[in-house]
Amino acid sequence: MTCKECNKSITPEVGQHAKDSFGVELCERHTKLVKRIVEENQTPIEAIQLYYALKEVGANPMLEWWDGQKSIDIAISRVKLNIEIETDYHLITHEQAINDLEEAMHSFKNGFTTVRIPHVVIKYYLEETVKNILGIIQGLKSNLKVI
Repeated sequence: MTCKECNKSITPEVGQHAKDSFGVELCERHTKLVKRIVEENQTPIEAIQLYYALKEVGANPMLEWWDGQKSIDIAISRVKLNIEIETDYHLITHEQAINDLEEAMHSFKNGFTTVRIPHVVIKYYLEETVKNILGIIQGLKSNLKVI
């Protein structure tokens, strides 16, 4: 068993503890780092799982990237893609909808695309989610070459 972050060999107990906490196998050092990130940013566990799934397929994601105004759950900077994991999407109010729209507008003005993904999609359809994000990345790469 190896850590998904550093590929260091880990014991089954250490790997299982991280898997129980975050859904991925990590060494003690990276478990502590991820725990601190989650606590400081209220990062959804599904964002951690998606980050490592995207990392595994070579998408070069960044976890909790600061865009100058707020922390983005996952960013893929080379194609200017921000991914936000929605945990409260079923409780949306009109104020939150307007705030989301304004955030999207600011992202577009700065050349970024923001995708919001409900956490349950990652929880139950992680593989398909990764496949779709890779398709989005491919589309964004094509559009960047045209400009």
